[in-house]
Amino acid sequence: MERPSDLTAAWLSDALATPVTDFTFERIGTGQMSECYRVELTRASGNDGPSSVVLKVAATDPASRQTGLALGLYEREVRFYTDIAPNLGGGPVATCYSAGFDPETGTFHLLLGDAAPAVVGDELRGATTEQAMLALAELARLHAPAFGDASMAQADWLNRDAPMNQGLIATLYAGFLDRYGDRIAPEHREVCERLVGSFDAYLAAESAPDRLMGLVHGDYRLDNMLFGQPEADRPLTVVDWQTVTWGPAMTDVAYFLGCALPSDLRREHYDALLRAYHDALGADTRVSLDKVRDGVRRQSFFGVMMAIVSSMLVAQTERGDEMFMTMLSRHGDHVLDTGALDMLPDPSEAPAAQPLTPDPADEHAHAAGDEPLWSESWYFDFADPRQGIGGWVRLGLMPNENTTWVNALLCGPDMPTIALLDFENTGAIDLVLEAAEPLQTYTVTVRGRAQAYDDPSALLHGQPGRPVEAAMELTWTTVGVPYQYRITPRYEIPCAVSGTVTVDGREYALNAVPGQRDHSWGVRDWWSMDWVWSALHFDDGTHAHGVDLRIPGAPPIGIGYTQRRGEPLVELQGVRAEATFAGNDLPATTTITYTPGDLVATIDIRGHAPVLLTSPDGRISHFPRAWATVTTADGRTGVGWVEWNRNQSPR
Repeated sequence: MERPSDLTAAWLSDALATPVTDFTFERIGTGQMSECYRVELTRASGNDGPSSVVLKVAATDPASRQTGLALGLYEREVRFYTDIAPNLGGGPVATCYSAGFDPETGTFHLLLGDAAPAVVGDELRGATTEQAMLALAELARLHAPAFGDASMAQADWLNRDAPMNQGLIATLYAGFLDRYGDRIAPEHREVCERLVGSFDAYLAAESAPDRLMGLVHGDYRLDNMLFGQPEADRPLTVVDWQTVTWGPAMTDVAYFLGCALPSDLRREHYDALLRAYHDALGADTRVSLDKVRDGVRRQSFFGVMMAIVSSMLVAQTERGDEMFMTMLSRHGDHVLDTGALDMLPDPSEAPAAQPLTPDPADEHAHAAGDEPLWSESWYFDFADPRQGIGGWVRLGLMPNENTTWVNALLCGPDMPTIALLDFENTGAIDLVLEAAEPLQTYTVTVRGRAQAYDDPSALLHGQPGRPVEAAMELTWTTVGVPYQYRITPRYEIPCAVSGTVTVDGREYALNAVPGQRDHSWGVRDWWSMDWVWSALHFDDGTHAHGVDLRIPGAPPIGIGYTQRRGEPLVELQGVRAEATFAGNDLPATTTITYTPGDLVATIDIRGHAPVLLTSPDGRISHFPRAWATVTTADGRTGVGWVEWNRNQSPR
C-alpha cells in the first residue's frame, strides 16, 4: 500500500474485518515527511465497525521520503504500532488495523483508527490546565509499562545513533543566531550558548547507567495531540510516532511542560502538573516524585535543542518563526526556573561524541529506492604535484532514470584536461571497480577514447575536444579513518594512490600519492542546492575533508572532519568557503576555513576538471572540480581536490 489510490473495498474489508462496500478519501494535515488521508467508509447495513479510518503513507516528495527513510522515521513509526503499542495496555494511541514497511524503497502504510471528533492542540495558543493534566496523565500510562524494559533497551531500531552532536548543533546554532538573533532575550541566549558549548558532555552525562531510561515519543507537544470530543473513542490521541526512541525517561514530560503552557501559567501549576504525571504512573511505581522532578530538570534542555534544530531544517514561514521563538522563550524559562544550568557538565568532563564509521558491507551496491533522483555514487581522486597530474573517477547509478554516469578526468598545469564522459549509458568507457579489501583497498581500472581540452571551461558549455586515448589502473589504499557522515548515507576515506595513468601514449607511474574515495547513496538532487566540497591532505599527515552546503532558505551548513596522523578524528563544527570565479565560470580563488582548529587553507589551483550536469527535467548545474596545492595560515602545505556545485537554473 503506497498511495490512497491503491485502496480497494476488498483490502479495507480484510484489514478492518468488516465488509466495506465503498469509500472516499481526502487529505488531512500538512505533514512534510508523510501524508495522512481520512477514509470515509460505506458498509452494508447491520455490520459494525468504524465509519472512518486514517491512512498514513510516505511523502510523495523524493527528498522528504529519502530523509524519512535515512533517519529511520518510517520504520520507527510502523514498529511502534506493531511491536510496542499492543503491549502498552491502552493510552492515547490510535488502533492500528494494518501496517507495512519496505526498507528498500521507503514505502510504508498505517491504517489507524480515526480520532474524530477531536480538537487539535495549538502550540502557540497553549493548553488549558485541564488539557495539560490530561496529556501528562496519559503520557504516564504510556511510560509506566516501559520503564527499564530490557527488550526495548536492546532493540536496534529503537536505539539508533543520534545524528546530532556538538559540531552539528553548533553549525545550526550559528544559522539560528543569524536569523533570530535580535529576537532572542539575553537570558535565553545564555541558555543556548551554555547548552551548545557543552552538548557532547551533556549527552554523555544523560546516557550514564544510573539514569532512568524509557520510551520517548520525541515530539510530545500540542500540535501532535487530538483532544477528543464527547463522541470520540478516546479523550486524547497522540500522533506522529516517527521519532520514537529509547532514551532519558523524562524527555517527553520536560518537553511538554516546557512549552504547553505560557511560562506564568506553568509556574503557577508546576507542582500539580508533576503530581498528575506521577500519580498516573500508578501506586506500584518505583519512580519517586523527586526522581520525576530531577529527570524533568535535566531534560528541560531538550526543548531548547528542538527550537534550534527544527527551525534550521524546515522551510521558513511566518507562523514557523513565531512558533520557534515561542518555543525558545518558554523552554528557556523552564531551564532557568528549574536551575538546570547549574547541572550542565563542563565540556572537559566527557569525551566528544565518537565519530560514526561505515559498515564494510556498505562498500557494495544498495537496493534502490523508487524516487526518481535516487542514485548511488562511487568516487575516487588523486593528485601528484611532483608530476603535475591529478585525476578523478566517478560511477553514478541512477536506476529509476535507467541511466549510468561514468566520468574520468585528468588535468594539470602543463597538460590539457582529459575527459572520459558518458552520461547516456552508452557503455563506451570500460570501467571496473573492485573492493579488494572492504574499507581498506579498492582498485579502479578505466580506459576509453577521451576528449582533450586546452580550455577546460569548454566542458561547462558542452563543447567537444580533440580525441585521445586514456587509461588508469590504480589502487586506493586507506591511510586514515573511514568517516560516515551523520546526516546523509555517505562515507569518505583518505587514501594513498598507486598505479599507472596513460594519456595519449605517455605513462605516469604513481607511488602512494595523496587521494581519497567516497561512496554515497540515496536521493541526490544536485540542482536544488550549491556547495563547496574539499578533501585536502597536508605534508604533516593531516587530512581535512569538509563541505560548505548552501540550501535555499536555510543557513549555511558546514560538516566534515579533520584528522592528524596518529590522533583521533575530529568532527567539524563549521566549514566556510570563500570563492571567486573567472569570466569563463571556472574558480579563480578559494579560501576554506575549518572549525574547530581554525584551519585556514588557501587553494592554488593546478588543474581544472569540470563537468556539466543536466537533470532529467532540464535543470543545469556547473560542476567545476580542480586539484590544487594548499597553504595554511600556520605554514603547512598540502594538496587535494575541491569541487564547487553551482546551479544555473532559477529556483
